[in-house]
Amino acid sequence: MNFDYSAKTIELQKQLAAFMDEHIYPNEAAFTAEIDAGDRWQPSGLIEELKDKAKAAGLWNLFLPSESGLTNLEYAPLAEMMGRVVWASEVFNCSAPDTGNMEVLHLYGTAEQKEQWLKPLLNGEIRSCFSMTEPDVASSDATNICASLVGDGDDYILNGRKWWSTGGGDARCKLSIFMGKTDPQAEKHLQQSMILVPMDTPGVKVERMLNVMGYDDAPNGHAEITFTNVRVPKENLLLGEGRGFEIAQGRLGPGRVHHCMRLIGVAERSLELMCSRANSRTAFGKPVAAQGVVRQWIAEARLAIDQARLLVLRTAWLMDTQGNKAARREIAMIKAVAPQMALNIIDRAIQVHGGGGVSQDFPLAQFWIYARSLRLADGPDEVHLESVTKMELKRFK
Repeated sequence: MNFDYSAKTIELQKQLAAFMDEHIYPNEAAFTAEIDAGDRWQPSGLIEELKDKAKAAGLWNLFLPSESGLTNLEYAPLAEMMGRVVWASEVFNCSAPDTGNMEVLHLYGTAEQKEQWLKPLLNGEIRSCFSMTEPDVASSDATNICASLVGDGDDYILNGRKWWSTGGGDARCKLSIFMGKTDPQAEKHLQQSMILVPMDTPGVKVERMLNVMGYDDAPNGHAEITFTNVRVPKENLLLGEGRGFEIAQGRLGPGRVHHCMRLIGVAERSLELMCSRANSRTAFGKPVAAQGVVRQWIAEARLAIDQARLLVLRTAWLMDTQGNKAARREIAMIKAVAPQMALNIIDRAIQVHGGGGVSQDFPLAQFWIYARSLRLADGPDEVHLESVTKMELKRFK
């Protein structure tokens, strides 16, 4: 294994760091003020302006190897930088769920599907959502999903209620990738299929936007959507009937890694904020940085971040050299490790900041909610740990 960054990545790191310093960090408060002042579900004018700057700088679609020429290993430090501000990845067209949906269309879409949907997504002209999780079943076991796709002539008729469709409230969201059952009698993992559903199709209704511990994550948000007798052409089906789980695995591998890469950035920035606060405040007659427990937290944070980063880089390297399937164990490992690592560091950074840590004056509260949510998104910790256990036991049979 060689984790040295390529010359191309090193140059992109310099460019991205300069862009973050000039355009992202100085606009954190401005973005929040803009969303709070207007229609929360309309696109941010600030982000749209920054997207034009990112395109002009060549910092666009860095996540997709076919577009950027970057491997997962080369993309990792760039995603880490973007993760330092929760909305930054959108500026570079590298944000979920669009990245995962673009991966799906790139890997499994027909030429027509790519022209209609992938092209405008790559250009940043539209956004999309992913409709898989359902409120009425434990969706951590995806075989429970019971939304239906029933063939009717040249169409499918869709029925179901989905939630946590991130991006579904955004005024720019024009496409949902919907997962449902085409054959309830088939083998357990061959019952599900995925289909492309334009959001303006009759019968598609955004019922409400879900808050995440008080945050609505506008203007993207997380939608609960009903699909009632939604008629979609069969040509919108992805890959074929019964291939939904296959597509899901292809989609979730890179998506999970991207989340973990960004979480390293979240943890790094939280540690920086903790150190700055500890150096600038005095309590009980001495600097907070001189308090024994805080010094221990800082050291443990550095250890934890560097360990998690190495595991993420190893996973990215395996995906690049041996494929996503060969990296299944490592993908499961980082999905369990990275959010818990980040949460622990964010929590201690909040503690060092006192009351300010839970306020809107610092990004730590939003970081905490983001990291906590990722212990559920793309599968809960327990599912990933069970996967690791199975693979470990299998080695010693």
